[in-house]
Amino acid sequence: MPVFAETNPNLNYQTAPAPLDKVMNAPYLPVFSLSPDRQNFLLLEMQTWPDLSELAEPELRLAGLRLNPKNFSPSRNGSYNSISLHAMNPDSQSSPTLGKGRKVTGLPAMPRLSNLIWSPNGKFVAFSHTHAEGIELWLLNIATAEAKRLSTLHLNKSYGSPCAWAPDSSALICKSPSAALKKPAEAYLPTGPVIMESLGQAAPGRTYQDLLKSPQDEALFSYYLHSQLWRVELDGKARKVGAPGLITDFSLAPNGDWLLVEQLHAPFSYFFPLYRFPLRTEVWNLNSPEKRLVADLPLADKIPIARDAARIGRREIVWREDTPATLFWVEALDQGNPEVKADKRDRLWQWAAPFHQEPQKLIDLDDRFFSVYWKDNQLALVYTFWYLKRRQEIFHLMPGKGQGSKIQTFSSEDRYAHPGMPLLQRTPQGHWVLMTAADGKTLFLKGDGASAEGDRPFLDSWNPITDARERLWRSEAPFYEQVVQLLDPQKMQVLTRREGPETPPNYILHDLPLKKERTLTNFPHPVPELAKVQKELIEYTRADGVKLNATLYLPAGYKKEQGPLPTVFWAYPREFKSADAAGQVQGSPYTFTRIMPSSPLVFLTQGYAVVDHPAMPIIGEGDKEPNDTYVSQLVASAQAAADKVVEMGVADRKRLAIGGHSYGAFMTANLLVHSDIFRAGIARSGAYNRTLTPFGFQSEERNFWQAPEVYSTMSPLNHADRIKEPLLLIHGQADNNSGTLTMQSEYFYQALKGLGAPVRLVLLPYESHGYQAKESLHHMLWEMVHWLDTHVKQAK
Repeated sequence: MPVFAETNPNLNYQTAPAPLDKVMNAPYLPVFSLSPDRQNFLLLEMQTWPDLSELAEPELRLAGLRLNPKNFSPSRNGSYNSISLHAMNPDSQSSPTLGKGRKVTGLPAMPRLSNLIWSPNGKFVAFSHTHAEGIELWLLNIATAEAKRLSTLHLNKSYGSPCAWAPDSSALICKSPSAALKKPAEAYLPTGPVIMESLGQAAPGRTYQDLLKSPQDEALFSYYLHSQLWRVELDGKARKVGAPGLITDFSLAPNGDWLLVEQLHAPFSYFFPLYRFPLRTEVWNLNSPEKRLVADLPLADKIPIARDAARIGRREIVWREDTPATLFWVEALDQGNPEVKADKRDRLWQWAAPFHQEPQKLIDLDDRFFSVYWKDNQLALVYTFWYLKRRQEIFHLMPGKGQGSKIQTFSSEDRYAHPGMPLLQRTPQGHWVLMTAADGKTLFLKGDGASAEGDRPFLDSWNPITDARERLWRSEAPFYEQVVQLLDPQKMQVLTRREGPETPPNYILHDLPLKKERTLTNFPHPVPELAKVQKELIEYTRADGVKLNATLYLPAGYKKEQGPLPTVFWAYPREFKSADAAGQVQGSPYTFTRIMPSSPLVFLTQGYAVVDHPAMPIIGEGDKEPNDTYVSQLVASAQAAADKVVEMGVADRKRLAIGGHSYGAFMTANLLVHSDIFRAGIARSGAYNRTLTPFGFQSEERNFWQAPEVYSTMSPLNHADRIKEPLLLIHGQADNNSGTLTMQSEYFYQALKGLGAPVRLVLLPYESHGYQAKESLHHMLWEMVHWLDTHVKQAK
């Protein structure tokens, strides 16, 4: 048994204990991608965990981005390494289609593929291939299953999607690094100090990371985001489109005649990430030099820290999906400040090409705009929210008349009452509009189907005018099955994704009228040796009467007669405004049990029971703030979960451990401070001193100066002298998550060590908030297993 002491600070990377090596080596399940014409689908195989050497490659951290300076791309990107092509045959009544399909030929020797986009006509797929010196544009011909490099251009993937299809599938518009700027020297001698100044206006901000810090950073940021747009034909010929700039987003109008372009510009901020920078939005006529200014937003440095706050000016600027060339946007009517009293919060606008007339007002909204789904001038659905009240509403909008009416109001916390989300269908130009039945009025909804028996996804038809609803399909035990797409609303052919506790997700084609189905994929269990894990949805009640639930996992082959097991609880608290909503059942007992390296289910392989996602609701009904009673509610929830599994006879009360990641790590430390329920804890990538996040954290919108006692009480660092149980702290040395700076774990370790608590700190080089490298994951597993074996499993 290893000795955990500071006498061995330079321990080499360790290997995960068996059989977790099989978990580490298991492949990802292939990604399913359906063609727009629904005649074919791709199966994409993903790269598994990268080597540490990949994370150790040069990296620039600029304005919230992490970039690879060699190739104008994000430095930490997953990719696909294989593509196979399969025929859908939706009208076939033959036996299940389980063939291997056609392997795509012509791919590069060591493929690192991403950004796959189907052409609107379904005949081609464009994608990028990343290599050390640049990002290449490739094209897959569906008819021949052959791929080729389309152009000698290198793409710019520093921010946003690099390419978009023309609506007629004849070409792509792509971003390429601009030759207009010279690359700045990476080493430079400062010409003066870095100065920031505030002239008395409040400008609160979260603890953002990877921000600009110097004029040199500004120059590098400008260089790597500076792009030139090109039109690339299917024969590889390319021509420039417009002038270069700091282009962050672009999209073609459904008729292909206009291009919507967003560009950042100075002055930049050293306090906020790039999505707060000044932003200029224009429409470019692709058939002439004509341009129209849509918006030029200043630096957004005064947005209140509240979920109901919004940027001032025209925001959410997009094309209407159902018209040839009409812009849509939203503007706040309350200065974007939820503290301002206002009858209406947001106004929706539209502006039709050629953009010579004044924009047209569509509707004023009581709450904040969330999303819109288009059908035609008679029908669109608008969704709104107001977080403070947990209120969501749906409006029927008639864009042609500029009129709208409220259809439904429901609570965002009430999962049982959620109506579902509308299904969409692609237009021939590749845009998404509401799918309707033959009458042009009846829509289709899919949802989680949350209920007291767990989630049971559904498909409904729904008339938004009359609110008439009919249930067309519902997931049935012993499976968990979700609607992927309604392929044909007339024939009622439905594509679903079906899984079971021991069966990985696979794709099924249903013919609802004929009550027939065809299996399209047959993915095997990635780790068949671990297929027999036992799973149960358990329910119990907190001392104050709040109903709670969790998922209990037991090792394969375990029987209660063998006696209670050491047990790991892994949780993440959530805030609620309603006790009833907090008590609703989450999840399903029929989902696939996939053991991933970062999952607490790894402990099942080592002889532990696992209580996953035990509900830890922090409730503040009415005008009460949830966090005012955070500690007492947290302890009560943990106690109720522990009592339940002990009463069931599967857990040993003297051998319970608590763990969590991020806000779950914060929870872990608080439970060790304020209770004696657990023997030991594991806290990964957490924050432990809330004065270092003074302008709010998680769902807490009050700042430190408004609620100092809450911040103090909730900070484990302030009460570190009360921790007596062993605590394992793990943190990535390059954590860029807002609020969880690596120093949070370093300072907490120093406090606990100074106070004599049993504590171990493991810092993973090059890792961010979630861990990626094989070496890091192997070592994390080794640390966690040995920590609990030492302090929990073998405890007396």
